[in-house]
Amino acid sequence: MQKIKTALLSYGMSGKVFHAPFINFHAGFELLGSWERSKQLIHHDFPEVKSYATIKELLDDEVDLVIVNTPVETHYDYAKLVLLAGKHAIVEKAFTTTVAQAQELAAIAKEKGVKLAVFQNRRWDSDFKTVQKIIGEKLLGEIVEAEFHFDRYNPLLSPKQHKETVNSGAGILKDLGPHLIDQALCLFGLPQSVFADIRITREHSLVDDYIDILLYYSSFRVRLKAGFFVREAIPAYVIHGKKGSFLKPRGDVQEDELKAGKKPGAANWGTEPIEKSGLLHTESNGETVQEISTTLQGNYYDFFDGVYHSIANNAIEPVTAQDGVQVMQIIEAAIQSSAQKKVVDL
Repeated sequence: MQKIKTALLSYGMSGKVFHAPFINFHAGFELLGSWERSKQLIHHDFPEVKSYATIKELLDDEVDLVIVNTPVETHYDYAKLVLLAGKHAIVEKAFTTTVAQAQELAAIAKEKGVKLAVFQNRRWDSDFKTVQKIIGEKLLGEIVEAEFHFDRYNPLLSPKQHKETVNSGAGILKDLGPHLIDQALCLFGLPQSVFADIRITREHSLVDDYIDILLYYSSFRVRLKAGFFVREAIPAYVIHGKKGSFLKPRGDVQEDELKAGKKPGAANWGTEPIEKSGLLHTESNGETVQEISTTLQGNYYDFFDGVYHSIANNAIEPVTAQDGVQVMQIIEAAIQSSAQKKVVDL
């Protein structure tokens, strides 16, 4: 099996929790190290890898794939350096801060003949995979409306400065928004138009922390919501069709398991507790069906396996640069819509 030598551009929470465990676990990758500006934290978990002092040192090494997991406002600059150096790249969400930046990165990757994937890991959440299956099997009939939530109760400001200071990558729209938007586009494609309400609700906050985005499709609507003042969460996924409905709470356990130090690969990896199951209420063969729906197993490993095959076997990336461009199109339209208080056509 071809070994793809991989390096990270930071080893904070995302590197430690979402990337390094899977790169280390997958037989097709070799973790070379991480660029670390001050503390050499990666050595605590992987003593044998390198801690690069500069991005130049990292790019000058025999690296095949670079994971750009730095703050959002830096994604474009760092990803461009990586691609121009002839390296494959995974870029965290939000992909960039503008559509133009996203399109430029996609063009550079094509010109250089390298792979460029966007890390939209929530496509491999157990809850979303289950929703995707319910819709794909047309168990609800023709879709009338869908509502996706990524809600939290957290009125305090983040201690991470880049998340709370005014910059092109800060705010919930470019933090949780890309997850919701990507899932909607994955299921339904690009909408015809967008209406959005983007607000600040926390005391002393300088960046947006509430979004309500309405996507207009020809025969149905999709609403995407996220905020920090939801102490009692409603279902994260509510889908209504002409035959029935499906309600599903957010239940994926992978992030919590990774934060607790658990490693991917266990037989029950990504298995939700039964109480997080969804409710399916629909018609089948002329009979009304109301039942608890079995939740599929989540597994972020599948994203990294897709990246491996895209590089080793020239397959398409599991989340393409064009997917990233389309998410940014929705984000830009949402910003314009909220500012002008009007529907924006795509």
